[in-house]
Amino acid sequence: MEMKKRIGLELRNRDPAEVRELVVDNCRSADGEVEGLTEEYTGLEVLSMVNVGLSSLAKMPSLPKLRKLEVSDNTISGALDTLKEKCPDLAYLNLSGNKIKELSSIDTLQNLKNLKSLDLYGCEVSTLEDYRDTVFQLLPHLAYLDGFDQDDNEGPDSEGDNVVSDDDDEEAGPPGDDEEDKDSDSSEGEEDEVGLSYLMKEGIQDEEDDGDYVEEDEEDEEEDGDVQGEKRKREAEDDGDDDEEDDDDE
Repeated sequence: MEMKKRIGLELRNRDPAEVRELVVDNCRSADGEVEGLTEEYTGLEVLSMVNVGLSSLAKMPSLPKLRKLEVSDNTISGALDTLKEKCPDLAYLNLSGNKIKELSSIDTLQNLKNLKSLDLYGCEVSTLEDYRDTVFQLLPHLAYLDGFDQDDNEGPDSEGDNVVSDDDDEEAGPPGDDEEDKDSDSSEGEEDEVGLSYLMKEGIQDEEDDGDYVEEDEEDEEEDGDVQGEKRKREAEDDGDDDEEDDDDE
């Protein structure tokens, strides 16, 4: 797919000024130049054009906010002076796998004062004697070359994903605090639940006991009533017997 068409597809009907990252890897430049990218992309910060057949960056539009440029696996051999004018805020530049042979080709990168990481791995220039020491002397503001600093310590991810700020550490607190808090909260919750269950069971038992008492009282009343009824019946029978005896005497 042609670069111009690919950029149009990646735009997805957005306003070019709103685009922050644009990746058009493995498409094809018709004449070895940047195509389809205009100065309307004023907010662009990350641009990746890997393996698109670029031989020059001369037609790169002005991208004042561009911080990261990936143009590895192309055929760029020089003419990097345009980057100072078009991408003055550039901090990360990947030129690995291109046709850069001489250190003089990267002299102009001295003008990119914010450039912290440069990748020339796979370029012929990286095979020169004292290559690393020479590049660090040539670009004193450079922090990482081909992924390593001047002391051969590996650099961080270019996006800074693995960097953790001190504020984050403070907010996070000492390890294990959260687990202890969760344990204490859960134990307190269990105690509350047990206590509540106990009280509810006690209340239910009390109600059941009250019901037993009521039933017993009713049974007692019924028994008292039966006893009193029997007593009255016996008294009535006794009165009847007495009356019969009086009649016989007469």
